[in-house]
Amino acid sequence: MSTPRTSAPAAERRTLIADTSIALVAAAGLRGLTHRAVDAAAGLPAGSTSYYFRTRTALIGACYERLAALDVADVDDEDRTAHGPAARATPLDRETAAAALAGLLHRWLTVGRERQLARFELSLEAARNPELEADFHRAGLTARTRAAGIMAALGSDRPAEASELLVAWTEGLLYDRLAGALARSRPAPDQAELAAVARRMIDAALAAPA
Repeated sequence: MSTPRTSAPAAERRTLIADTSIALVAAAGLRGLTHRAVDAAAGLPAGSTSYYFRTRTALIGACYERLAALDVADVDDEDRTAHGPAARATPLDRETAAAALAGLLHRWLTVGRERQLARFELSLEAARNPELEADFHRAGLTARTRAAGIMAALGSDRPAEASELLVAWTEGLLYDRLAGALARSRPAPDQAELAAVARRMIDAALAAPA
């Protein structure tokens, strides 16, 4: 197959394909994710997606990588918001960490809702397809490494274990609010309530026995 004719660099094309794939999964589930559908939704010449990602497994792996990058970018944005425009001059404290986590949760429950739903759907595919396990695991390490750094900065003696708890509770809260049985009947996410929940999760993770 020849290279699709395009002026866009390959990295930009790959990002466009991954973003379009994620949007398709959010809208129609995995049944909506095909190379042809991505080409059409992204406005690309036929065969473009299959040129960059020859198999559906490779395409889903690209989604994992892109989702991880977007989530980390959100973490960085909320960290800057919580600390203000100036660089962090004092050690991280629990209130600041809780504010950043609450902002992150609020973002993912509102403007980032569709992306998180796609992430949950795509994660289930890794549980069914051994070929995707390595890509999914590698993508998940980024968030856990960042969380471990936060737990260490907050004084945890075992930051890896504390971060595993915090990530698990965060994932559980997101799933419950986005796809749980009561998701549609819950009120809109409230920043103050999420800050209180985030503080409780952080306190509990730091207090967990070694």
